[in-house]
Amino acid sequence: MKKTIMMAFMVSALWTCKNQEAPKESTENKAVATVYYNGDIITMDGDTAQYAEAVVVSEGKITFVGNANEAMKVAGPGHKMKDLDGKTMLPGFIDPHSHFINALSMSNQANCSPAPVGKGNDVPGILAALKDFQKEKAVPEGKLITGYGYDDSVMPEGRTLNRDDLDDAFPNNPVLIIHVSLHGGVLNSKAMELFGISAETETPAGGIIVRKPGTNEPYGLIMETAFMPIMEQLPTPTDAELMQQIKDGQMIYAEEGVTTAHEGLTNAQQVAILKKAADANALFIDVISYPFITEMDTLISTYGLDAFGKYDNGLKLGGIKITIDGSPQGRTALFTTPYLTGGPGGEKNWKGESTFSQDEVNNMLKRIYDNGLQSTFHANGDGAIDMCLKAHEFASNGDLTKDRRTTIIHSQFVRDDQLDKYVDYNLIPSLYTEHTFFFGDTHVKNRGLEQASRISPMKTAMEKGLKPTNHTDFNVVPINQLFVIWSAVNRITRNGEVLGAEERVSPYQALQAITTNAAYQYFEEDTKGRLKAGYVADFVILDKNPLKVDAMAIKDIVVQETIKGGNSIFLKE
Repeated sequence: MKKTIMMAFMVSALWTCKNQEAPKESTENKAVATVYYNGDIITMDGDTAQYAEAVVVSEGKITFVGNANEAMKVAGPGHKMKDLDGKTMLPGFIDPHSHFINALSMSNQANCSPAPVGKGNDVPGILAALKDFQKEKAVPEGKLITGYGYDDSVMPEGRTLNRDDLDDAFPNNPVLIIHVSLHGGVLNSKAMELFGISAETETPAGGIIVRKPGTNEPYGLIMETAFMPIMEQLPTPTDAELMQQIKDGQMIYAEEGVTTAHEGLTNAQQVAILKKAADANALFIDVISYPFITEMDTLISTYGLDAFGKYDNGLKLGGIKITIDGSPQGRTALFTTPYLTGGPGGEKNWKGESTFSQDEVNNMLKRIYDNGLQSTFHANGDGAIDMCLKAHEFASNGDLTKDRRTTIIHSQFVRDDQLDKYVDYNLIPSLYTEHTFFFGDTHVKNRGLEQASRISPMKTAMEKGLKPTNHTDFNVVPINQLFVIWSAVNRITRNGEVLGAEERVSPYQALQAITTNAAYQYFEEDTKGRLKAGYVADFVILDKNPLKVDAMAIKDIVVQETIKGGNSIFLKE
């Protein structure tokens, strides 16, 4: 192959010289093509790995993929040569589900995550992270301190964080630490005053307010519908701060090879922020937003139905999101059988609960379908997935198999009979294999080994003919796409055990879940996810080939460069 490439390079050089000696026509206004060559170029075009010798790019689009000699001819006179130097190039990673908006504020929040993401392995570690952040950012007394990544499931001996811990450490500041599920948080007394939470606050349907034992006083942890009003009251940045946060947030994705990002639960105010960034031409990756169902009427009234399903300066309103349940690690996901460990507030015979009633979900989905919009569900437990399926049956107006690309985000504990209905109803599971590492041991404790071993059954889904995607739910866990691949291939827990060996997939199948399958999820399979003539020139360049290294070494592969529409947006120093 190298000999072929070198000969092609010589042909290119001779062609250029010839053109310089006797120019036949002006090329002043013609786009200069770029030829990528001399590496493992994985096209992702097919169900088995296919390689190309060269790729030609012009004006942000791929114009040729294939033989090096032919690439030089297609590129034409004066083209640029991009030597991959043995590295691996493939389509830019497409994020099937995360929370892009959260990336905008992470630089202004304390990392309270446990290892390997942070140092919040116990209560002292969390408090230390908050103290370090307060000192580093010079947060004055009285100002809110926010952290992220609190994971009560890994706290040693069940000693979880509570209001008193935060009151003792931060008597003069409101403190809010967002739960790792993004479905709740722990507050101190001053934060509860700030957000209007007290002993008189009733727990809303679908919500959790953990009370101090023997009293009605909130003890810190607030989840699900009880937490939503708090999120809506968080302070918003100035315009100058916003533009910097938009840039910084996109770089978090770009550094991981992601060229298309997902914003998985957007309120109207956040849509306005994204619109402002798009109007200012500040988006250098594509962002697809799925506003929450409660915002649907407002957004249609403000922007019109025509605003959905198409890009505007890098922003697309993809559809509408319905949240059915919570998180299995937070014990708020809805199951058909009880948790082995009870509920987050000590509830007995606890199966979790739904955010909305079945009738409400039915009517919500019908409104989405009747307006011709795509829907994404959030559903983790099998009980929540049952609700999704019933809603689809209700809302489909007799056409259960219409190509709607309805996506059930997470589908963590989906049963085989439910996957069969996914096939019958033309639904998409967006799985979450990183749970095997970050929360697998917790799922074994909460749900038992047999059910925990079946989380995110990617192999079974593929064998049934589905096109599953695989996500990070960032910032629940980092956006690291090589770790996504690694987790799907290995399914290793924090304790080093294999969880559900029968659901491991090949590295190529794991790549499909964040390239071709993800493009399909977004109705973008004709423009993204493959290296193919006519497709957008979105690439990621890796230092090693994930299809050739040892399976356990996939997570150690490094993103060298990310290219969006033919332009380099990240280059590792």
